[in-house]
Amino acid sequence: MFLCDDSTIEFTRQPGVGAPIWRGRAPSGEDLRSFAAAAHLAGGRLAAIWGSDERRRAGGYRLHCVFGLDGGHAWLSLELPVDEPVYLDLSGIFPAANRMQRATRDMVGIATDGGDQRPWLRHGAWPADWYPLRHDAEHGVGMGLGFPNFPSNYDFVQVGGEGAHEIPVGPIHAGIIEPGHFRFSVVGERVLRLEERFGYQHKGVEKLFIGADVGHGARLVGRISGDSTCAYAWAYADAIEAACRVEVPPRALLLRALMLERERVANHLGDLGALGNDAAFAFGLTQFLRLKEDWLRLNSQMFGHRFMMDCVVPGGVVADVGSSALTALVEQCAVIGTEVKKLRALYDEHSGLQDRFVTTGIVGAALARELSLTGMAARASGILLDGRAYRQGYTPPPPYAALGVRPVTDERGDVAARVAVRFDEISESLRLLREIAVGMPSGATRADVNPVGDASGLGVIEGWRGEVLVGVQFDHDGRLARVHPHDPSWQAWPAIEHAVMKDIVPDFPLINKSFNLSYSGADL
Repeated sequence: MFLCDDSTIEFTRQPGVGAPIWRGRAPSGEDLRSFAAAAHLAGGRLAAIWGSDERRRAGGYRLHCVFGLDGGHAWLSLELPVDEPVYLDLSGIFPAANRMQRATRDMVGIATDGGDQRPWLRHGAWPADWYPLRHDAEHGVGMGLGFPNFPSNYDFVQVGGEGAHEIPVGPIHAGIIEPGHFRFSVVGERVLRLEERFGYQHKGVEKLFIGADVGHGARLVGRISGDSTCAYAWAYADAIEAACRVEVPPRALLLRALMLERERVANHLGDLGALGNDAAFAFGLTQFLRLKEDWLRLNSQMFGHRFMMDCVVPGGVVADVGSSALTALVEQCAVIGTEVKKLRALYDEHSGLQDRFVTTGIVGAALARELSLTGMAARASGILLDGRAYRQGYTPPPPYAALGVRPVTDERGDVAARVAVRFDEISESLRLLREIAVGMPSGATRADVNPVGDASGLGVIEGWRGEVLVGVQFDHDGRLARVHPHDPSWQAWPAIEHAVMKDIVPDFPLINKSFNLSYSGADL
């Protein structure tokens, strides 16, 4: 295998043209933990953890772990017995495992031997011994109906000492953002520690996949985190296509890339405006929102939806574009590129903005690796990691392999770096969009998809936040048995806890916005 020759785990490559994914089964929990330690030592990262109830087919439970490595992703499964589905804690190797393990216990009842035993997604809405994603979890006329919704206490870590006190923020906020609780431990305005508490947005989305057909699953996955609908839809489609051995037409792959890059630009435009506003530069907000609105209106004209929802489906795409639309796209890229260049000069030369951005909210490269960060946040810490680009031992999937993506990095790791990476990524995405539009081939835009009973697949796509991952498993009848969507915010939220340390409380909104993470994508 591509990690260590003495591994007891045998791997086979997942079929399909998506990101390179290697599948294997760990003979024991010790083997899984040993592989995790080897992956960490090799500079790998933890991409996702989830569990599944296999009692209808295999007699027990199954733990799924995905590790990001130089040559792609390693997807390991571990079989667990019915009477004691327990495995060795991985958070001592990969800190990002902490919340994923706790969520897996809350949802499936697969627990760790050691580690943090506090609930994560379960608040007071269901009992501690009831697990929503088990096959026998239904009761009454629907999932969980009849349970009283009790308030729940959470054992936050206490910080003592002279002058130390706590500032609780949320889960209900003054604006229209999603719910999340932030517990600051401070001395004066200096932040000593931040602890987050999520799960308030939990909506049972993984349960809704069970028993659904492929088409319904595509509509559902695109609504997990609306600002990443194309990334989620593509990752889901990749997983389905790998499981069903479907070959996607070249034109469809380029149209997917076109939508994904437009999604990336739209989010960066909005965030750059919001970052200016959080640093008291309202002019930046108005200008970037104007550009974003123009961008979204062309999305609507081209694809019938401002966020291109339901356009990427298993087998290809449902929205094709003509030559006039591609011409309009190229013209808009030129206009947006000119406007963004002017605004970047204003941001770079504005002393008030730079005073707020520079050295604020630092996440260094070593910490980013330790937390398994991906995407824009990792690249702003100097890590050359982009699923669309070549790197040592890794060839990007089509159509990006032929587009020659030039990844953007910045070694500073602060708010200023995350702003700079956004500006540069807009420029690169505009270049890619022009190249895609000019070189768009003719041909089919969709292939037939015939579900395969008991098959499974994994899809990984470089969304605008980072790696969006979707694992899919079919039942015997070819309907969805288990779908796990994973947002890069799982790994990035803990980074904010580190980024605010030693900064002051008023800097938190700015630091938070510089990441702009998803609550909904992590609460599921």
